[in-house]
Amino acid sequence: MTAGMPFYVSPEQLMKDRADFARKGIARGRSVVVLGYDHGIAFVAENQSRSLHKIGEIYDRIAFAAVGKYNEFENLRVAGVRYADLRGYSYDRSDVTARGLANAYAQTLGTVFTQESKPYEVEIVVAEVGRDVKSDQIYRLTYDGSVADEHGLVAMGGASDQIEERLTEQWRPGLTLAQALQLAVAGLAHDPAGGPDREVGPHQLEVAVLDRTRSRRTFSRINGDLLGQLLSEDDPTDDVPPADHDTPRQAASNPQTQRHGDGSTPDSD
Repeated sequence: MTAGMPFYVSPEQLMKDRADFARKGIARGRSVVVLGYDHGIAFVAENQSRSLHKIGEIYDRIAFAAVGKYNEFENLRVAGVRYADLRGYSYDRSDVTARGLANAYAQTLGTVFTQESKPYEVEIVVAEVGRDVKSDQIYRLTYDGSVADEHGLVAMGGASDQIEERLTEQWRPGLTLAQALQLAVAGLAHDPAGGPDREVGPHQLEVAVLDRTRSRRTFSRINGDLLGQLLSEDDPTDDVPPADHDTPRQAASNPQTQRHGDGSTPDSD
């Protein structure tokens, strides 16, 4: 008799269970920090993989960072690239904005959270570098489609609250890139349980920037010796060397056409 009775779960309990499920999945991943510096926006992720990126380029002045389940946020990144390319081609390049992309992501995440059996276990940031510090935009999107307009810095992942609290105490506008990266790494190395800080070296990091001093393509990855120099307190290097010029492929409108090794700049993606 009871086997045929319908199983009822209140909407409140259903949403709570989905939110708890998504938060647990996100908490298992390593954190990502996004913060502004004097020439743009820096992205720092604890990620030892050289090919499975947490940080990616979306368009000329827009980048993406994520934590959580890789296949889910990679699908979102690819969808964002397609959205940006189609909008820029159909209208104008200036019509592609981080706010528009964040709204599109919010609709997708919100729909999946409310209508699908399993929510996305992801948290993402969409950032756009402006002509000056005041026009920089950083949007944080959570698994349920909520959007927050962040100012200066944001941390995502399992220990994001503790990391962001520590960063907020020390971050200030106008930091050099080296100072911003050192601050971000110190936050990632912090033990939320109160123990000693971990050692986080350059080989454990994925780092990229949106550099407003560059021409059309502002996104660049930082790794190897340059990253080690920027993270070293004993090295005077405090920024990425200026690029003399962009090759035709580096300046191409579609970031997906970029090839590793083009040109002499350290940012080929």
